[in-house]
Order: sequence, then C-alpha cells, then structure tokens
Amino acid sequence: MSRSAHDVALAVGEVFAGVFDQLAAWRTPIEAVIAGSPEVRPTELDAMVADLVLPRLTEPDPLLVGAGFIADGEIVRGRDVHFAWWLGPLDDNPVLGSTTEPSRLDLSTRGYTEYLRDFRALEWYRMPATTHHAHVTGPYVDHLCTCDYILTLTMPVHAAGDDGPRMVGVVGADVSVRRLERELLGPFLDVPEPLALVNEEGRVLLSTQPTLQVGQLADADAPAELCPGTPFRVLVAPAASGSN
Repeated sequence: MSRSAHDVALAVGEVFAGVFDQLAAWRTPIEAVIAGSPEVRPTELDAMVADLVLPRLTEPDPLLVGAGFIADGEIVRGRDVHFAWWLGPLDDNPVLGSTTEPSRLDLSTRGYTEYLRDFRALEWYRMPATTHHAHVTGPYVDHLCTCDYILTLTMPVHAAGDDGPRMVGVVGADVSVRRLERELLGPFLDVPEPLALVNEEGRVLLSTQPTLQVGQLADADAPAELCPGTPFRVLVAPAASGSN
C-alpha cells in the first residue's frame, strides 16, 4: 500500500526526534559534571563525552557521523572554547582518508578554522543561545571534517548562575545527508508523486524529483507537509525555484 506525503513527514519527524532524544540523554550527565565544579578539567570532560558518544558512532551503520560537546571557555580551565568532539569511521574522506575507528576532532590539524574563533556567531551555537531550544543547521557542506553535505543538530547545555541557568555550550551531532537519504528513501519512494524534503529556506535535503539535487532551492509554492519537531517540510511535486 502506498504512503502519503503526510506519512513521510511523520517518518522524518521520528528520525529527528530520535536524535534529539539522544542529545537530551547526553546533556544530563554533562550538566551534572558542570554543576559539580565551577571549572571543569578538559581531560575529565573529554573522557566523559567520549564514553557517551562513541557507542553511537561505532554501532552498525551509524546514523551519526560526528557528535560531542562544545564548551564555552568560562567552564573549561585555560580555554576560550573547548571541542570535545569525535568523528565516526569515514569512507574515502578527502581530509582523513578512509578510517575504521572513531577519531577526535583536532583543530590544530585542520585548515580554515579561523572562523571558529567567533563560534558564538555560528548558527549551530547562536540559535540555541537565542531561543534556548534545540536547533538544526543545514544542509551545508562541512569543510572542517567530512567535506560533504551534513546537518548539525545542537541543544543548549546549562549551568547554574546568579540569575538562573545560563548556557555554557552545546551538545550536538552531525548527520550526513547521504546517510539520511538511506534512512528515508524507502518511505519517499512509497509515494506515487515526486517529493522533496526541504529546510525552512526551501533548500533540498532529499528528493525523488530527478531535477532537484541536494542543496538546490525548490519552489516554495508546492503543496507541503510539515515534519513534526523539525524545521523541515515535505514538498509534493516540487520544481526548482530558479535560484540557488
């Protein structure tokens, strides 16, 4: 029996709800460690975050390509910003080649990292800081690690302050668009009409319309179904918008 675009939108929402639930589960022990000391030792933080995220990055056919915690410098001794972030095994990566084990993100070995000095202005940090809610950034090409289209999901991490809880970092995960396509292509193909999954700007993540590729802008006037709990929509019989 064929599905409807509404069914597909629900399936998309379920996939992202699973990732957000995982971020919330990671956030709890991270906030507990922060609450235990006004200044966290980087080695202690790194060991705890690694124990949390590595099982998800090494499970069979993982959905997540990277995950971790990015801390504001005020809680990490001697750091302006601290990346406790790991990458899962990668296939034919232009930066790292093929890897069979997880690897720690080492900014000292990456080019083009100057933009991270103002990390608070980047969408994956700025939006949780502004809205106090979880956020999805992308799709965008990740030039730092994967050199591929990804989505970054982030959730604010808080510490106690004199005026109430304050955000001190984000817990997050990266999902490659190619891996997301494998997760969702079945439901999309079950619908007779061509569909496209797009973000708030109308930029395509996944499409069964041959003329629409990842990263293109789709016609926002096409009929659409909202994907619950996400900023995404499923467009029915979409066309390219004519601009990128």
